[in-house]
Amino acid sequence: MTPSQIRRARLALALTQAQMADMLDTDAQSVRRWEMQPDAATHRQPPARASRLIRAYLSGYRPEDWPK
Repeated sequence: MTPSQIRRARLALALTQAQMADMLDTDAQSVRRWEMQPDAATHRQPPARASRLIRAYLSGYRPEDWPK
């Protein structure tokens, strides 16, 4: 997923970066780095498992611990 796709997904899911991080079992700093433009020095690509989970969440999947 591209940085803009990740950000749009997070906003569509109405999650903060910290909430998204909790749902992906990572930290908020990682989510910030995934959302950075690729030319940023600290930009990182999300792991494939995170992209798969984001797509599942966008398709309607919600785990029991989904933020209210």
